[in-house]
Amino acid sequence: MAKKAVIIGINDYAPIGPGGPDLNGCIHDARDMANTLVICGFSPKDIRILTNQNATKSNILNYLKWLVTTSKKGDSLVFYYSGHGTRVASMNDDLELDGLDEAICPHDYKTAGVLRDDDFKAILNTLPTGVNLDVFFDCCHSGSGTRRIKFDEFNNLTNETPRFIEPMLEDEFYINFSRELETKSEKEINTKSEKKSTTKSLIKVRAMNHVLWAACKENQVAMEGDFTGQTRGYFTYNLCKILRATNGKINRTLLDIQLSNALSAMGAAQINQTEGKTTELKQFLFK
Repeated sequence: MAKKAVIIGINDYAPIGPGGPDLNGCIHDARDMANTLVICGFSPKDIRILTNQNATKSNILNYLKWLVTTSKKGDSLVFYYSGHGTRVASMNDDLELDGLDEAICPHDYKTAGVLRDDDFKAILNTLPTGVNLDVFFDCCHSGSGTRRIKFDEFNNLTNETPRFIEPMLEDEFYINFSRELETKSEKEINTKSEKKSTTKSLIKVRAMNHVLWAACKENQVAMEGDFTGQTRGYFTYNLCKILRATNGKINRTLLDIQLSNALSAMGAAQINQTEGKTTELKQFLFK
């Protein structure tokens, strides 16, 4: 039973060097995640890393395909992303609004486009039965306001930055009216007693064949800030700290609780969110 991972961290967005919506903590996050996975039993040769200008849309998709297509029943996989997130309007072939997609931003997103729900679905739907896949996103998909860190223990946190790309007008318009909108597909399935949200969770797949770990809820921002001189994502910093302390021997439900407690203790304005089958959430990671 193999353990394999793809780790992506993007500080530098196109153009290479100054000029893009750059971040500061994502490379530190990617390095920490890679080293933490080694502590948890992953072989370095089975960990693939993409950063900055190498983390193009094409490369990310190819690495994800490698992760999925080379796996077999019993394998344990990790897909990790640290960088900007955003939201985009999803239009069907008839140019009718079909919901709002959460998306991640590769290095070349301005020219190649973002990686959205359908891009991931096409690959993850081919995941062999019996493969354990944990997907971690330290990014956000909302432009909501942020809050400074509180509590004396974390008073040295500075230079807070939200990991969020502002949507274009054609996307922002629908986002602002998302509560009032009902898409064509929703009209077909909604009942009078229950109306579904027009925002789809990132890479949610029918039958949920993976566990999704998000740094924040859909209406929040995932933050990064300076930890004693090094910029880190708050979610990844605490995730790696817990995994190293337990050598990865922790069930997913307990990890979710400990992450929530750690973010709360530092006064972070974000609340982590974990999605998956109940049976999967009760199991240990990297089994």
